[in-house]
Amino acid sequence: MKRTLLPILASVVALSGCTLAPKYRRPDAPMPAAWPAGAEGEAAASTQAKAAPDIPWQEFFSDSKLQQVIGLALTNNRDLRIAALTVERARALYNIQRGELLPSVNAVGTGSKSETPADLSSSGERMTSERYDVNLGIAAWEIDLFGRIQSLKDRALEEYLGTEQARRGAQILLVSSVAGTYLTLAADEENLALAKTTLEAQQSGYDLIKRRRDLGLVPDVDLFRAQTQVDTARGNVALYTQKTALDRNALNLLVGSPVPDELLPASLAGVIPPGEVAPGIPSDVLLRRPDVLQAESQLKAANADIGAARATLFPRISLTAAFGTASAELSGLFKSDSDAWSFAPRVSMPIFDTRTWSALRATKVQRKLIVAQYEKTIQNAFKEVADALAVRDTVNEQLSAQTSLVNAVAETYRLSNSRYEKGMDSYLSVLDAQRSLYSAQQGLVSLGLAKVANTVQLYAVLGGGWNDAKP
Repeated sequence: MKRTLLPILASVVALSGCTLAPKYRRPDAPMPAAWPAGAEGEAAASTQAKAAPDIPWQEFFSDSKLQQVIGLALTNNRDLRIAALTVERARALYNIQRGELLPSVNAVGTGSKSETPADLSSSGERMTSERYDVNLGIAAWEIDLFGRIQSLKDRALEEYLGTEQARRGAQILLVSSVAGTYLTLAADEENLALAKTTLEAQQSGYDLIKRRRDLGLVPDVDLFRAQTQVDTARGNVALYTQKTALDRNALNLLVGSPVPDELLPASLAGVIPPGEVAPGIPSDVLLRRPDVLQAESQLKAANADIGAARATLFPRISLTAAFGTASAELSGLFKSDSDAWSFAPRVSMPIFDTRTWSALRATKVQRKLIVAQYEKTIQNAFKEVADALAVRDTVNEQLSAQTSLVNAVAETYRLSNSRYEKGMDSYLSVLDAQRSLYSAQQGLVSLGLAKVANTVQLYAVLGGGWNDAKP
């Protein structure tokens, strides 16, 4: 029996590799063939830039302190840890489903002893019977001739691959969030320093006017006007002190542990800006994004569901078989002529079950839903990149204009102050110039942050930052 059973099992395993799932075909990407006007011109100018997915985050973020902070986040962040554990669970579930394709072989030993009373015995005498068995067997193994289990295995595989893409997406989000929060903290630290410098200047101006007021050289209204500037500057110092504290809290949460003070930025100007990336061709770049790949895995899983639903319309064949030894005495189990075997195939054919047809229709509709979700994911990805490119196309011009504005307002303030000290102008012009200068300086810091934050955003939405290498 062993000689005949093993070839039969091998043949059955070979025949059970087919599947009734429809042939998978990736849907056409519902997006333009090129980025919006303006993006391509700048992309062509940066010929040295590489595609974002090909740039490790350690290479993109060249600031050593920021690299260390990102490295700490990749090690300690709880959301990323949850994503990694989800991948491990999906891998284990896939291995369980894949194991359904192969028979489960078990060794079973049983023993029984019973006594039959005389009135029930065929011999008319009391009987004591014993039986001992040792078997190596297969219990209710489904022979997957129509690919039901194969399709379920394929679905489990795609779910596993989808969770892996979700983990990569979580890492991209984490890297970009840490970098964005770090740069925001740097900008707020710079604004705080600017507010403190402004407060010192306003306080010095107030003290000077107070002395001149005491000498009767200026009216009281000038002193009160100077006081408003001092109070406004004090409020700004408190505001940016609060913002930097909140930024640190947010950064600590992302990192998963307190960030050492020596790794925190002192100003935005002191942070080495990230590198440049090329947008590439939309269909080449966006189809590599983890969220798009995850949506495609879900589509492939839905495709496999159709195969499993189709297979339920065909017969299901299961097999229970055992080979071993049996004896009425424990000592006779392994003697000659004690071989025992059993072979029990079972065929189940659906005749009338409307649920199977409804289930097949449901899987087909589900696939259409996931196709729509897949297309929407691609469209959303295209919009995110197009938005980032639109900002990149204009932020340099804004930054140049703001720098010129700061220089002009600074000169206006200098001249207004000089004219006031010579008695040629009122203090109102000085106050107006001070407010304009401080506002312009804040705007310059904000645009500097917008520029580097946009570069980080573009890197993330193009799919950069998921490589597993540590710094």
